[in-house]
Amino acid sequence: MKKLRRKVYMTAGYNTVSLGTGRKEFNPKKPRPGIEHYIKEAGQGVLKQIGGAKNVDESVIGNFMAGRFNKQGHVDGFIPMIDKGLSMKPAVHVEGACASGGLSLVTGIRSVLAETSEVVLSLGFEVQNTVKAIYGADILALAGWFQRRKEGHAYFFPGQFSDRAGAYYEKYGYERTRKGMARWYANAIENARLDPTAQEYQNTNPDPYATALKMQPNGKSFVDHLTVLDCSKVSDAASGITVCSEEGLKRIGVDKKDAVEVIGFGHAVRDITSDPTDLTELETIKFAAHQALENAGITIDQVGTVETHDCFSIAGILAVEALGLAAKGEGADYVAAGKTGRNGEMPFNTTGGLIGWGHPTGGTGVHQAVTIWQQLTGKAGKAQIEVSPERPYGLTINMGGDDVTVTSVVFKRGE
Repeated sequence: MKKLRRKVYMTAGYNTVSLGTGRKEFNPKKPRPGIEHYIKEAGQGVLKQIGGAKNVDESVIGNFMAGRFNKQGHVDGFIPMIDKGLSMKPAVHVEGACASGGLSLVTGIRSVLAETSEVVLSLGFEVQNTVKAIYGADILALAGWFQRRKEGHAYFFPGQFSDRAGAYYEKYGYERTRKGMARWYANAIENARLDPTAQEYQNTNPDPYATALKMQPNGKSFVDHLTVLDCSKVSDAASGITVCSEEGLKRIGVDKKDAVEVIGFGHAVRDITSDPTDLTELETIKFAAHQALENAGITIDQVGTVETHDCFSIAGILAVEALGLAAKGEGADYVAAGKTGRNGEMPFNTTGGLIGWGHPTGGTGVHQAVTIWQQLTGKAGKAQIEVSPERPYGLTINMGGDDVTVTSVVFKRGE
């Protein structure tokens, strides 16, 4: 990929609360907000920061499966509901399973690069606590090749990543891997407790690491090689952010220091009908993330914080290896040593990631960008980490399906 032909920025991020099991206000037996609520809250949350809908040229909304979870298609038609000022302006819905949010960002970036828009409203959402977990697993299985659904586990994607975890145990050792996975879970909970919008914000477990280490996988009750603590949340939430040019920043009245500049991005897709080449490697994440770094002209050693797609704790460990932070088979040790903690060598998922903050499938990629924007501009509140001047960049990795569709973006604070 060539260097970006013009400067692209993101600013004015907004997250709704990630609602689901773990939040005190969540009650599966009582009515809860629908997609209209989440789209409107996130959209208006962004518009209030950029001078209103009059400044937006177009909108992009990422969503995976509203057609099944909410019996609603045509979700781009909800954009004008956010504000009448968006009526008759272009809007598009993008879908790439759990990478739908990342596709929303990349679509906005490409629009700005193409000079067809100066200000793009990028949104992502999912409302999926509408069915029981076992039925939800069947819906989420559409992120894989559904022709093979009957060959998979009842909990399809936990089954897929259980297979990856089992292969990793066999190659590199069960005990050391479980220590890394337990530390990944503990980091997620500890970070989520610092963000009021996170699904695990109210988690009071005094020792999440010990809890995760004690709980062992049991194929009779779940899947063979993962526990429920290794899994991301079933979440209802939406996130939004503005993608804009230099001219767009001036239009909305935002100073560059309150924005992040996109200096590189990657986007890759592998064949959904084929099995992974190696269960212990996330090859598409590796390709897309390195594409983004190369596009940005930097190395991973210059990155100060990463938001990665930890749909399962093993995916976090494999992402560490895909980025080259640890050699194959040593990612679990890297995590267990505390190097991905908020005060570690490379802080990952500083507001909890998918396991701690939540995983509204179509919204996760946008949430990741909001977190990086918050961190690099000093707007992360209690979740704020120290970003070193020597490592000023942020990186996001958003994955759809079993390492099928991946977007990755490199950011730095605007200047």
